[in-house]
Amino acid sequence: MEGDVMDKLEDMASVYEFDPITGNIPATKVEITVSCRNLLDKDTFSKSDPLCVLYTQGVETKQWREFGRTEVIDNTLNPDFVRKYILNYFFEEKQNLRFDLYDVDSKSPDLSKHDFLGQVFCTLGEIVGSPASRLEKPLGATMQFCANKLDKKDFFGKSDPFMVFYRSNEDGTFTICHKTEVVKNTLNPVWQSFTIPVRALCNGDFDRTIKVEVYDWDRDGSHDFIGEFTTSYRELARGQSQFNVYEVTLLSFSVESECTFLDYIKGGTLSYQVVIHLAFTPSLGNPSQSTSLHYMNPYQMNAYAMALKAVGEIIQDYDSDKMFPALGFGAKLPPDGRVSHEFPLNGNMENPYCNGIEGILEAYHQSLKTVQLYGPTNFAPVVNHVARYAAAVQDGSQYFVLLIITDGVISDMAQTKEAIVNGAKLPMSIIIVGVGQAEFDAMVELDGDDIRISSRGKLAERDIVQFVPFRDYMDRTGNHVLSMARLAKDVLAEIPDQFISYMKSRGIKPNPSPPPYTPPGHTHHTQI
Repeated sequence: MEGDVMDKLEDMASVYEFDPITGNIPATKVEITVSCRNLLDKDTFSKSDPLCVLYTQGVETKQWREFGRTEVIDNTLNPDFVRKYILNYFFEEKQNLRFDLYDVDSKSPDLSKHDFLGQVFCTLGEIVGSPASRLEKPLGATMQFCANKLDKKDFFGKSDPFMVFYRSNEDGTFTICHKTEVVKNTLNPVWQSFTIPVRALCNGDFDRTIKVEVYDWDRDGSHDFIGEFTTSYRELARGQSQFNVYEVTLLSFSVESECTFLDYIKGGTLSYQVVIHLAFTPSLGNPSQSTSLHYMNPYQMNAYAMALKAVGEIIQDYDSDKMFPALGFGAKLPPDGRVSHEFPLNGNMENPYCNGIEGILEAYHQSLKTVQLYGPTNFAPVVNHVARYAAAVQDGSQYFVLLIITDGVISDMAQTKEAIVNGAKLPMSIIIVGVGQAEFDAMVELDGDDIRISSRGKLAERDIVQFVPFRDYMDRTGNHVLSMARLAKDVLAEIPDQFISYMKSRGIKPNPSPPPYTPPGHTHHTQI
């Protein structure tokens, strides 16, 4: 009986392993093995015959979808399942999982025909935070390009060229996987070397087409197309090559095993310290009026609260105590009306920590009733506040993430740019979420994706700012859950790379992973 059931379950598992939605998205693989102890005994004359079923939850529909099943183990209440689940892991997404346990009583693949033993809910982020995952390490390809005699696209000067790399997908479309920096005012650029995971470049297919486009950068975003060429990982791996009439030349190419974001988590090298800062400036409007971005609608969250919840619910999985310092800036405080740019939302100057995201939301709503929106909107004190803490811990054991939620107005641009340039040397990242309909040109400049931010002639050592306008993620149907998921995905996408860039620049390697939990007589990787 067991053999028949297992054959059927194997066939079903193979169907669920392929996900056409995420099939083209490069990701780190996480392998999960399930062990259970002291299950319910549903059989009269013997012990249960347990089976574990994994479900994943869709972001848009919130529907649970069966991902796969383990084998059935006869006559035990303490199963150590051999069949593993292999999932794509995305740091920037909240990946909800559900594990259902059944006592199998027949050959039927219909779960309703079997006895339900129990279930466990968790996120993949929570599992990753445990000390017993086995990870697949992607290879990283390091390369450098130059070009000669590019077209002159600027009227008063030469071109400002940059390169964009695209990976081809199975359906013939292309997905952007890397963009170089802009080299200003030259027709003969030499771009900096860069490293990209082989999986992101070609998804493991060495002959897959890689398309490269060259553009002349324009401040207004209407970049001028210069030219393009196609290649492949196999061709790149041959070493120095020349591509197309524009003489784009591959100067160097090497492949090495890279330390991943998960390697640092598994080795216990990384502890996240998340700091929340909210703008309380008059441009946001009176909180008691529905036109205000701080308006407390009794029926739905405002944009500030949605941004807080979207980002916080994911990143809190990487904070062991779930206690977050939450501060406001640009408000007058009681009782004397002094203006502050670092006041605790909970009103406790000695202990500004809030318990989880719900604690932050409660403190935020309470502070709106006690402080007066005033201004100015100064970012520099906020950035310097976090930088002081980051400067004290530069050994890689802690990494600080500053989340700023604002309407885009800024009063101290020069000072903020200087603070960011200084902070780029420290273990910290800055997330800026813009709410409302204002222009966000200043925030885009701080982001530095196109032009690396500089101050007093000094260039930032690395990119540490990620800016996103919340309005770009609002679902037209009013589905706030979907809006928040989209926001969190993009706003957190750069954090792992920013963290790794700091660790690599300081030569900090991940600690060895602790030995996995191993039930007697078995070898496993993660226990749930």
